[in-house]
Amino acid sequence: MGGYEIVMPRKKANVKVTSKECRGNTERMIRRFLKKTKKERIVEEIKDRRHYKKPSIRKREDRAKAERRRRREELKKQRAQERRNRKRR
Repeated sequence: MGGYEIVMPRKKANVKVTSKECRGNTERMIRRFLKKTKKERIVEEIKDRRHYKKPSIRKREDRAKAERRRRREELKKQRAQERRNRKRR
């Protein structure tokens, strides 16, 4: 039986931290590197790909993630609007 492999196109994550931007502080370099990898979602993607997930489960998780993202953005807009209204008074 021949198996199929679906490779989804994804952007390359080029995460690098220089000692110049952290002024030679190694602890700061490590923290900045971890922050950048978290922002690029590199570690999360590796954990997701560790085990196979059925497409239906993957879709369900993606929908839940999108819903959380929408709610978060909606709350941000709402809070910003409230702040603007407070300043006008």
